[in-house]
Amino acid sequence: MRLPLRSFCIFSSFFCRSRTAAAQRRGLSGAAMRLVQFRRHSDGDGVRVGVEQGEGLGVVDLKAFDPSMPSTVRELLELGDKGLECAQRALESGQCLVDRSTIQLLSPILAPEKVVCVGMNYKDHCLEQNAPIPNEPIIFSKFPSAITGPYHDIMLPPESQEVDWEVELAFVIGRRGKLIKEEDALSHVAGFTVANDVSARDWQMKRNGKQWLLSKTFDSFCPLGPALVTTDAVKDPHNLGIRCLVNGETVQSSNTDQMIFKTAALIAWVSKFVTLTPGDVFLTGTPPGVGVFRNPPIFLKRGDVVECQIDQLGSIINKVV
Repeated sequence: MRLPLRSFCIFSSFFCRSRTAAAQRRGLSGAAMRLVQFRRHSDGDGVRVGVEQGEGLGVVDLKAFDPSMPSTVRELLELGDKGLECAQRALESGQCLVDRSTIQLLSPILAPEKVVCVGMNYKDHCLEQNAPIPNEPIIFSKFPSAITGPYHDIMLPPESQEVDWEVELAFVIGRRGKLIKEEDALSHVAGFTVANDVSARDWQMKRNGKQWLLSKTFDSFCPLGPALVTTDAVKDPHNLGIRCLVNGETVQSSNTDQMIFKTAALIAWVSKFVTLTPGDVFLTGTPPGVGVFRNPPIFLKRGDVVECQIDQLGSIINKVV
């Protein structure tokens, strides 16, 4: 049956709006990938972008596949769909594989412009400390220099005796924006990863006016990784099991469905104040089970091993030294 012209135009308009809405919900390129950064043991300081064939599987060297591609994930995101589509082609090719035993995995994002953190963002974490549910996101920051790799050491600073763990879902901005509407926010997300918001509780709760920045931003206080998992590879980021283990013992276990302010709301809120740029990292809060609220409190010591896990994203394992 042939539709009248007016009916066809109405149908076409509806179809286009539907496609636009779908594009806003999906990732930047519509591709499901695990992006990593690595350094060959023989390369010294040379950073490379890789695409994992799967969690813990082979890594495709993107620059070896296409020499025009950049050497960092942040620069790749700045290329927009062009960069991510090239990464997808590299993955599909199965070429330029590197042996994992010859590389050191780094944080999937190095030197972001911003590391935005959210406090008190899990309902069950608020309950564990008898704190009210926030009416608006509580925002603080870490300096980018706090970022370390997924398997690198956490360094205990001599200035603190009360260093604590916090497993967190992190996401990375893939597209520049300011005053972003909540309904458009997910189109600005490149992907998700695992973070540990390591915290010096004595500085957070007792010293320096009880402001949070210094307590959160010692060197190595932001392990991140192992991969940047693009949005299309994560079925629902707000329904993921999230756990932290210290020396093999589970100390935190919850689900990201406990988040009070979810990804889109956080982007809309923060972008009221600052312009978000590709590579910006958001840490979205931690569930209950942190050391400071245990009876008696427990803090990290040299030799401890902290593992942070999130379903579909992987795990990061960091020794305390």
